[in-house]
Amino acid sequence: MSVARPWLAQYSKGVPAEIDLDQYRNIVSVLEDSCESYRQRPAFENMGKQISYDDLDRLSYQFACHLLLSLKLKKGDRVAIMMPNLLQYPVAIFGVLRAGLTVVNTNPLYTARELKHQLNDSGAVAIIAVENFANVVAEVIAETDVKHVFTTAVGDMLSFPKRQIVNFVLKYVKKAIPDFNLPGAVNFTEAVAQGAGKKLPPVDIAPADIAFLQYTGGTTGVSKGAMLTHGNLVANMQQSAAWLGTNVKLGEEEIITALPLYHIFALTANCLVFMKFGGLNHLITNPRDMPGFVKILSGIRFTAITGVNTLFNGLLNTPGFEKLDFSRLGLSLGGGAAVQRAVAERWKKVTGCTLVEAYGLTETSPAACMNLMDSTEHTGAIGLPVPSTEACVKDDEGKMMPPGEVGELCIRGPQVMAGYWQRPEDTAKSIDADGWLHTGDVARMDEKGFFYVVDRKKDMILVSGFNVYPNEIEDVIALMPGVLEVAAVGVPDEKSGEAVKIVIVRKDPGLTAEQVKAHAREHLTGYKQPRIVEFRTELPKSNVGKILRRELRDEAARA
Repeated sequence: MSVARPWLAQYSKGVPAEIDLDQYRNIVSVLEDSCESYRQRPAFENMGKQISYDDLDRLSYQFACHLLLSLKLKKGDRVAIMMPNLLQYPVAIFGVLRAGLTVVNTNPLYTARELKHQLNDSGAVAIIAVENFANVVAEVIAETDVKHVFTTAVGDMLSFPKRQIVNFVLKYVKKAIPDFNLPGAVNFTEAVAQGAGKKLPPVDIAPADIAFLQYTGGTTGVSKGAMLTHGNLVANMQQSAAWLGTNVKLGEEEIITALPLYHIFALTANCLVFMKFGGLNHLITNPRDMPGFVKILSGIRFTAITGVNTLFNGLLNTPGFEKLDFSRLGLSLGGGAAVQRAVAERWKKVTGCTLVEAYGLTETSPAACMNLMDSTEHTGAIGLPVPSTEACVKDDEGKMMPPGEVGELCIRGPQVMAGYWQRPEDTAKSIDADGWLHTGDVARMDEKGFFYVVDRKKDMILVSGFNVYPNEIEDVIALMPGVLEVAAVGVPDEKSGEAVKIVIVRKDPGLTAEQVKAHAREHLTGYKQPRIVEFRTELPKSNVGKILRRELRDEAARA
């Protein structure tokens, strides 16, 4: 099934309709090309310490040697990485990929229940975890197939004496490292050092080999691993590079990476794409500390920044941000959630740079649509499909809708995932026989080919760019003996875009909102926890007894 492509006429500044899918066989070949071309340039910076492309090449190579030669891991084995944005992260990612293994990106804020599910579902055989959250690993490790554990302290890759100071303060002053017991765990930097002087065995990494198992609720609502192949990620790097085109100065870009690298947006748009450009990624470990974040930005003449609407809004409302040097800023890219017009307009006024909105999914690696780089204002559109990508709007019967009509947004292109890990039925529900990924988002296309998301087909809640699915929240809350029925919905929130609200019918009249929130804190990571708890005597239901979440959501919107 083909689709008309009216958006091709809108491409500007030499954006090609198609990309070269054969230029690079895998992510490793892109890495090696960049390391050779930009060897002495800085690649990543964190807490004042930089590592060059030469350092990245050497350290990731050594870690790959350790994984294959010392641990005897086999091609395709899964390795979980559980840490915030630190210099250790890119070394770990590229070391795992160079060894022909698969990265399982893991949110370090996961509860024991969430971590156990992901490790068992992925079949991870190794995990690299920052010490601050190693106690959670210790709690579940015996119930998983993980055989090798690496731990690292936040400051381990910083220079002396800052390394010792940071680690000392976190452990003994802030007491940010809970006690943990992981017998046999190896320090990450020591493992990297053990690979020095060794020769990496040849590893044939094909485009179809899985590079990342990127966990998401997906378009069908259950936490599962999207299989993103080397071909998927290389395609999205090529698509993004073609889209940015002459706006990029090779070897000179400095991008602010505030979103965590375990999130697909930062992973691809920042870590991978700007690595291809020979750019410098400034890794922000704790962007929630807005005053601290602005202080870091004051020392950088950055050229690019990515983020979600709440991050841009937070910066704009932090004293001192308006005084920063924006003279080199050429790219501000918003995604993960809708960019609000008020935020986009204020961002342009303060920085002089248009906040360009893009659209993507974990399942599309993630870039699928993007507004043109020469855009001068916020239109509410998610943009045009990136090169070598088709998009359309379909009705419930799978028929393509004409411009102006509303239906489900569908995407087809080389960046679309291979499927969900070990879940063929879920894969079949999301990707149809013609290769179209059904996004679950309701959208329309205008006459020029620009797409607009108007609603979400599913009941997904979007908190600061992260997908939260009501089923998971409801399952956790329903575990409480005092709960009879529960429904979870998203409600508007100024800070996070949406917040989780739960409505409960009590079995125990004495059940309190604080008890519910305490239970949620134990079983759900922060952004999934309900902000609002409401008690009712009954929930709205259909004539067959199905709880009508939409009615609850509409009530909240009207309030």
